[in-house]
Amino acid sequence: MIASMTGFAASANEGPHGSLAVELKTVNHRYLEFQTRIPEELRPLEPAMREAVAAVLTRGKVDCRVTFTPAAAARRGLAPDAAAMAALDEVSRQVRSRFPEARALSVAEILHWPGVLAEETLSADRAKEEVLGLLGTALAELNQTRSREGGKLETILRERLERMQALVKQAEPLMPGAVKAFADKLASKVAEAGASPSDERIQQEIVLYAARIDVDEELSRLVAHIVEFKRVLDKGGACGKRLDFLCQELNREANTLGSKSVANDLTRVSVELKVLIEQMREQVQNIE
Repeated sequence: MIASMTGFAASANEGPHGSLAVELKTVNHRYLEFQTRIPEELRPLEPAMREAVAAVLTRGKVDCRVTFTPAAAARRGLAPDAAAMAALDEVSRQVRSRFPEARALSVAEILHWPGVLAEETLSADRAKEEVLGLLGTALAELNQTRSREGGKLETILRERLERMQALVKQAEPLMPGAVKAFADKLASKVAEAGASPSDERIQQEIVLYAARIDVDEELSRLVAHIVEFKRVLDKGGACGKRLDFLCQELNREANTLGSKSVANDLTRVSVELKVLIEQMREQVQNIE
C-alpha cells in the first residue's frame, strides 16, 4: 500500500516520577525532516530518536514533541542538596569573616539558592528506554494513520486514471473525422476557385495537414503513462516522487494534445485530461 505523509499520533505513560508523553505530527515535505520540542534534560536522546524515525519513515516533515510532567508526590518529597548546602555554608563563612557586619542567610534564602532545592526531573539515561518505547508506539500508530489515508488517496487516483483512459478512447476516433472535414473543406474551396479537386497539390496539403494534427503518439504516451502509474500504485511503498514525475509527463502530453487540436471535441478532451491530472498532482503531493 501507499502511505500519506500527513498524520498524527501520541503515546503517554504514567510513572512514579511523573507523566511522560510523545506526540508526532507529520506533513508533506520533499525529503525527511525531523524537528523536536523536548525538555533540555532529554536533549541527548535526540540522535537516537532521529534514527528511530528514519528507520520507519522516508519522507515528510516530522514534528516530535516530548513533555514531562512531574508527579505531585515527587514535588512534595523534594529534599535540599547536602553538597550544595555545604558549599553555600563555606562561601557564607568566608564572606562573614571578611565582612563581619553581614547578616546570615535565612532558611528561605538558602532553599531558593540555585542548586540547593530543585524539582524532580527526568535524566536522559534514566528516561532513554521509556522515551524510545513511547516513540516506537507513536510511530506504529502514525504508520497506521498514514496507511489509512494513503488507501483513500489511492482510491481517488485510480478513479481519475479510469476517467483518463475513457477520455483517451474518446479521442482516438476523432482524428480521421478531422482529416476528412479538412479534405472536404479544401476540395470545396478549390472547386469554387475553378481548379480540379483531384489535383496532386491538394493531396499533398491533406497529407501535410494530417501529419501536423496527428496525435497518435501523444495518445499512445498517455496510455503508457497511465499503465505505468497503475503499476507503481500496485507496487506501493515510498512512490510519491515517481508518481509526481508521471503526473508531469501526463500533463506534458495533454498540453501537446491541446496544442494540436483542430476539433472542439478534441479540445474538450484535452481540457478534461488536464483537470484530472491537476487533481491527481494535488493528491500525489501528500504521498510518501
